[in-house]
Amino acid sequence: MDILRGKMVEKRINAEELSRKIGIDQSTFYRKMSSQGENFTVGQMHKIVDVLQLTRKEATSIFLW
Repeated sequence: MDILRGKMVEKRINAEELSRKIGIDQSTFYRKMSSQGENFTVGQMHKIVDVLQLTRKEATSIFLW
C-alpha cells in the first residue's frame, strides 16, 4: 500500500477524492487500505488503476504482491 499512497501523492489525489471517484465511502477506503488492499474488489482495483493512470507494472506491484 506504500506504493499506492506514493502514487496518490504523485497524482495529487487524496483519500477523500480517490474514494469518491471509485464509489466508496472514505472510511471504507481507509479500512481497505489498512488491510493491505486485500479487501478491494476487482472493480475497485480497476477504478483505482484508471483514476491514478497506473501502468500494468505499477498495478501488479500494488495489488498482486
